[in-house]
Formats: sequence, C-alpha cells, structure tokens
Amino acid sequence: MDASLDATDRRLLTVLQREGRITNAELSERVNLSPSACHRRVQRLEEDGYIARYVALLDTRKIGKPTTVYVEITLQGQADELLDAFEREVAKVPDILECHLMAGQADYLLKIMAEDTEDFARIHRQYLSRLPGVRQMHSSFALRTVVQTTALSV
Repeated sequence: MDASLDATDRRLLTVLQREGRITNAELSERVNLSPSACHRRVQRLEEDGYIARYVALLDTRKIGKPTTVYVEITLQGQADELLDAFEREVAKVPDILECHLMAGQADYLLKIMAEDTEDFARIHRQYLSRLPGVRQMHSSFALRTVVQTTALSV
C-alpha cells in the first residue's frame, strides 16, 4: 500500500472506482470534504497516476459478446525475440481484452469475449492460429461469472 495515500485519498479512490461519473459535489459529500478540496485531491490523484483513466464498462450481453474464453498459450521458446514478436501480434487482435505473461505452465493467458463458440472459432482461425511462436494452446469457456469487478481494494 502506498504510504503517500491518506484515508481520504483511499475513500475518494474507492468511490470513484464504483461511480466514475459521480459529480464533484456528490463525491465531496460522500468523503466529507469541501468541493474545492475534493476537486484538488482528485486532480492530484490523476496527475500522480493513481487514477489511470476513466472508462465506461459495457454490458457484454447487451452488445452481443456474452461468452468469456480464457486461452492459455505456450510458446516454442523463451527467447526475447519470440516473446516480443508474440506480444506485438497479440496486441493487434481486437477481441482480446487481456493478455498476461505468466509464471507456471503456460507462457500467456488471454481473456477473450465472443458472441458464442462459433465466433470464438472465427477468432481462433483468423487470429490466434496465426500468432508467432505458438507451440500449444488450451481454451476454457467460462460457464458463469461468479464475481466480477474492476475495483481494487485501497
């Protein structure tokens, strides 16, 4: 935990993670600050990089992408050139929400949102099967989301 964040900063970050469009007046009331002090603190948190950006989270069902697929990828080797080439190409795949370099059995873990299994098959054929240096790929379909949040504990 960053020692430069006090309890008020933590309350601000907690509220903003859950309600990014809250007005400054409402936010200042919730954290017990004057509106001007609240605004200054939020600006500082933005400038210091604690708040990376503001986004709108879309309902995956409403936009027609309710299927979550996790793909574990093992590469043919660990050479920097191979990792760099893979990462350059995987960043171009529009359906990938997350790509993580992993410790453990798989080298990378991808999170992909698709319409259904047929759409995932298209993504696999069109993009995943063409990624450089892939030795093995293992896909798992999420049956149900039990917990989903973007809010970090601060």
